[in-house]
Amino acid sequence: MMVPGYDAPVRLASERAWRTYHGGRLIDELHGVRPASDTHFPEDWIISTVRAINVGREDVVEGLNRLADTGTTLKDFIAANPSAALGPAHVARWGESPGVLVKLIDAAERLGVQCHPDKDKARAFFDSPFGKTECWHVVGGREIDGEKPCVYMGFKPGVTEAAWRDVFDRQDIPAMLGMLHRLEVHPGDTFLIEGGTPHAIGAGCLLIEIQEPTDYTFRTERITPQGFAISERACHYGIGFEKMFSCFHYEGYDEMETRRLRMVPPRVVASDAGSTRTEIVGYSGTACFALERLDVAGTCRIAPDGVFSGLYVLSGRGRLEGADGSVPIKPGDQFFVPASSEEFVIASGEFGGNLSVFCARPGVLQ
Repeated sequence: MMVPGYDAPVRLASERAWRTYHGGRLIDELHGVRPASDTHFPEDWIISTVRAINVGREDVVEGLNRLADTGTTLKDFIAANPSAALGPAHVARWGESPGVLVKLIDAAERLGVQCHPDKDKARAFFDSPFGKTECWHVVGGREIDGEKPCVYMGFKPGVTEAAWRDVFDRQDIPAMLGMLHRLEVHPGDTFLIEGGTPHAIGAGCLLIEIQEPTDYTFRTERITPQGFAISERACHYGIGFEKMFSCFHYEGYDEMETRRLRMVPPRVVASDAGSTRTEIVGYSGTACFALERLDVAGTCRIAPDGVFSGLYVLSGRGRLEGADGSVPIKPGDQFFVPASSEEFVIASGEFGGNLSVFCARPGVLQ
């Protein structure tokens, strides 16, 4: 079943990406790596055809998923037969780009305050059809130095571009954080962060992130919380500070309105004796992507129906079963499901226990 082809799910190797912040111990534990530790590789990239961009590491190729059986990059696998991999309609609209990127992120320190361009700014400044709207789904976490996991997002009322530039120029980090909402998070919380929204993942968060497939990031802290220096180019991504500050959306909301606008409630879309499908974020919330969680206590039948997807096993053990056989699955396993894949089944382990599998899909063909 898992011989690399376009009629069945294809197993991908884990792809850890270097970042300026520390983390990743919980990802090590998930993957069975011992000893588990926090390093500069706090992210596991999933169904990625996008290179991680790190100033000073331009010669290091990171972020590109590879097929576990052959070492071929997912990007090359798609390029060899785009219509079979992504579907003819998707290729006609977006070419060979999947149009979506998924990450598992484990932050042992607060990330620097940042934002990403919306589609209009990405088109204007990077000639890209994709900005970087993203969605976070909290799956776990840990207390760091006695602090519970939290996120920062969205301006409070009254923040202007001039005021934002002033705290940046002075590098007054407490004032900078004070202009954003600090929201304590819990497993199951989901946040939609549109391009242009200032934000930062707090220390102790373990989350699934689904996003548009770019790595454009504007940073407003010149030194990370753990003391890692950020160059000017790494701050403005090569477009200069004038353009960078124009990418922030300065609309401000109180905390209640911020929660209403940014938090996405889960929605059960199908349930039977064998499985439950829960929509984490759907096309009613954003046209950019969709994410579901599959909780499998027996079997869950998957019919791709001409739309590709990515699978990530968060917990539990079981099997993927198809016409040509079956393969075992465990936490940390990930798969690319081609658009031309035949129907298959996700089955939980024979000795009971539930599987929790995330299923990511591309945006609508707008």
